[in-house]
Amino acid sequence: MPAPKATGIKSSSTTNYNEAVSDEEMDKIRRLQNGSDVRGVAMEGEKGRTVDLSPPAVEAIAESFGEWVINGLEKEKGRVAANVRVSLGRDPRLSGASLSVAVFSGLVRAGCLAFDMGLATTPACFMSTLLPPFSFDASIMMTASHLPYTRNGLKFFTRGGGLTSPEVEEICDKAARNISGNIIKERVNHPLHYDTPLKGFQIIVNAGNGSGGFFTWDVLDKLGAETFGSLHLNPDGRFPNHIPNPEDKIAMALSRAAVLENSADLGIVFDTDVDRSGVVDKEGNPINGDRLIALMSAIVLREHPGTTIVTDARASMALTRFIVDRGGQHCLYRVGYRNVIDKGVRLDKNGVETHLMMETSGHGALKENYFLDDGAYMVVKIIIEMVRMKLAGSDEGIGSLIKDLEEPLESVELRMNIISEP
Repeated sequence: MPAPKATGIKSSSTTNYNEAVSDEEMDKIRRLQNGSDVRGVAMEGEKGRTVDLSPPAVEAIAESFGEWVINGLEKEKGRVAANVRVSLGRDPRLSGASLSVAVFSGLVRAGCLAFDMGLATTPACFMSTLLPPFSFDASIMMTASHLPYTRNGLKFFTRGGGLTSPEVEEICDKAARNISGNIIKERVNHPLHYDTPLKGFQIIVNAGNGSGGFFTWDVLDKLGAETFGSLHLNPDGRFPNHIPNPEDKIAMALSRAAVLENSADLGIVFDTDVDRSGVVDKEGNPINGDRLIALMSAIVLREHPGTTIVTDARASMALTRFIVDRGGQHCLYRVGYRNVIDKGVRLDKNGVETHLMMETSGHGALKENYFLDDGAYMVVKIIIEMVRMKLAGSDEGIGSLIKDLEEPLESVELRMNIISEP
């Protein structure tokens, strides 16, 4: 599930610290260059030397080399280079296996196809770029020549021969910048560096003893929310309290009671595997079925005016009016969440902008989340909207977004078995 975009670093001292660390890591990568090769200490055991040719460093260098190869081919051919193939050979050093994985990972990240030659010679790696049946676009030989077993390195080849020292310098410099950026992201991602945007919000989670308990301690608690009063967070395959289902009346009733008892701002109900969800607003009103679709429609239409929203045919005409009144288009399709999502994907591919697909069962998919039915992601969107409203000075809960939705006095779903003759 993609993470929320807006977070903040607490102080300029943290920023300065990250910059100092990133500069140090960049220097480490650059120091690995040894003329036209890359060499370093790959294993513990060498007195007075620490490991500097680490898997992350090798991955960054391999990724940079892959990008360098692709860019060179595109300049040469004047078009996009597809299916760029790079081979990797290695000598029998003990560090070869683990560093090979790092090379493959880096090449794939760059968009290359990687081929493992296993135990190989340096001439064989170069010739693999020239001779059929391989004729690879480039090759890497992992070796440190005559140096001790604790060392290892990389030699680079294209069909034009081995890379020059300036070319390897360019590759290492790019790798240094990339790994520096990754380190900053990792450090900024540390919980100590985040604001707590949910501080002051009380959110109840009912995981129904399914898989969704993590959302309480791994997401809400870390973002500052108060989650006291949450229900059935520990997994229990017997489901002793109720069926983990946002449509289940017992699940919603217990969640409603917990929200009211704790004066919570929001209640969340997950199904067993967290691909569906429902919510309860601060007034204790269950939001599922048409109401959940309407809530998500209000959020999505603010972000993507005029978009089409696909639902199953069980949705009401009142929901259609709600969507149309907000400038959206409503496409009703056959029952079945997979049918609904697939219809949305087809519409979007055919030029009909479709950002939301939802079934009244609670299955909902968003274009921004790879058209995946993801109950946790859906809830995150609702929480973000709740925070946005609070920051805008509104004391109304998320239920206010659907106050204009017309609702029938009674709604019953009947499921009938049809007996047909063959």
